[in-house]
Amino acid sequence: MPESNFLTRIETARSGTNPTIICRVPSGWVALADMQYLRGYCILLADPVVESINTLDHQARARFMLDMSIIGDALLQVTDSFRINYGMMSNADPYLHAHIVPRYMDEPDAIRRHLPWSYSKEQMASKPFDLERDRFLMAELKETIKSHLK
Repeated sequence: MPESNFLTRIETARSGTNPTIICRVPSGWVALADMQYLRGYCILLADPVVESINTLDHQARARFMLDMSIIGDALLQVTDSFRINYGMMSNADPYLHAHIVPRYMDEPDAIRRHLPWSYSKEQMASKPFDLERDRFLMAELKETIKSHLK
């Protein structure tokens, strides 16, 4: 599914037909990103759909940010990542979503200290989402996220 079709992602998440969906959280949907060049790269898709975090009231903003950080906690627990990068750009897709990207010590030094998008397009495309390969990781993340939400 193309990264730029945000509304389709939400519709298929709601209908249960989006294979990248890990689970529902109070502020939206947790999905594994189309590009898994960094194992566990997730996206939090706001639902209800809004343009930006600035559109939300204070309580909804706090909930989105809390959910985002809980996903990061789960990634730290489930993967061998040492840090989580968070990003909300909404330039290409003008809807609220957050990129939650685990970082690993075995990344090249020149890239590890920069944005996760510092990788070449070829490197980023080299490991696309694969339901067979990623199923176990998704199940672990779902269980861990749900336990952090309690």
